[in-house]
Amino acid sequence: MDRRQQKTRKAIFAAFSTLLARKSYTRITVQDIIDGANIGRSTFYAHFETKDDLVKEMCTDIFQHVFSTHLDTESTHDFSLMEGNPDAMITHILYHLQDSKKDVTALLSSEGGALFLQFFKQFLNELITQHILSTVQHPNSSIPEAFLINHISGSFLEMVKWWAAQGMEPVPEELAGWFGKVIWPML
Repeated sequence: MDRRQQKTRKAIFAAFSTLLARKSYTRITVQDIIDGANIGRSTFYAHFETKDDLVKEMCTDIFQHVFSTHLDTESTHDFSLMEGNPDAMITHILYHLQDSKKDVTALLSSEGGALFLQFFKQFLNELITQHILSTVQHPNSSIPEAFLINHISGSFLEMVKWWAAQGMEPVPEELAGWFGKVIWPML
């Protein structure tokens, strides 16, 4: 994607995020987004087929880096030396959600929240399967892995919803610690 396309996409995301903060998802029209981004209709449709596709892509942009397998030094945190540590991965995710607080809060508080949570859960399930269950020893092998994945991701989503409602307080490390104390003992 060239710089012009990236700039247009960023303008669409910003306009959509601003609209979500002011009006319900179902009441936002493509025309509202076009007006807010100051682009033409064909430009919007060159990037997204529907409003739902816009939500999906917004989620993908947020989650693609959040769920990367390589943890780097970032402006708000450094987890570059903690790969393979489930608590560090959870904290890393929480920092990125906090960095995207405006978009996450707007998506969670709108009718588009269900769509956002659906995409979020898909990313979480993959992360849990590939990186958390493989690093945590779970002696309780009588629990089916599919159940564990669903339970951990569902608990995480509910925690994030609660955290967003609290203004994203407490800090990510504390929240990740609480989550770990509740979830890891059951494994």
